[in-house]
Amino acid sequence: MIPILVFLGLILVLIIVVVGLYNNLVTLRNRFKNAFAQIDVQLKRRYDLIPNLVETAKGYMKHEREALEAVVRARSSAMNASDRAAKAPGEPAAMQGLASAEGALSGALGRIFALAESYPDLKANQNMLALQEELTSTENRIAFARQAFNDAVTSYNIGREKFPNNIVANMFNFAPAELLESTEAPEERKAPRVSF
Repeated sequence: MIPILVFLGLILVLIIVVVGLYNNLVTLRNRFKNAFAQIDVQLKRRYDLIPNLVETAKGYMKHEREALEAVVRARSSAMNASDRAAKAPGEPAAMQGLASAEGALSGALGRIFALAESYPDLKANQNMLALQEELTSTENRIAFARQAFNDAVTSYNIGREKFPNNIVANMFNFAPAELLESTEAPEERKAPRVSF
């Protein structure tokens, strides 16, 4: 009788451990999904600001139609990539697609701001200045949200790879999550060289 009770006790302890590990993995997975939701909020905010920026610039930059259209196309592509990523946060293809689309959008916006320097009236326009400030603020929020997402993904991935969590993670199909990384080329990440 005692060996049966010991065996049942061990089974009960094993079940409690597996349930605890499973619940921990669920918690970590939900944290990184929530962190992505924060990125998504900021991306949508940026997407909402871009049409106003384009409309403001359009009146001054009549000869820069191609650059303005590039921003509109890049925004549309980024919105589609964001929607796909929101449906599967942490999924490698979705994260890489979003990072690529966001890189293209940032590049197109950078070209608009560079071109705006050639138009003194546009540069001094209060709407343009306010939109640039809003976009800069939003970019900072996106950077902070991306850092929080990447931290949550890292915690999740570490949690699912640890022993004995990895056994439970494989049993219940907890897939690894992908970080949201920048798509900048290595030379773009280097600090500019300044010499006097």
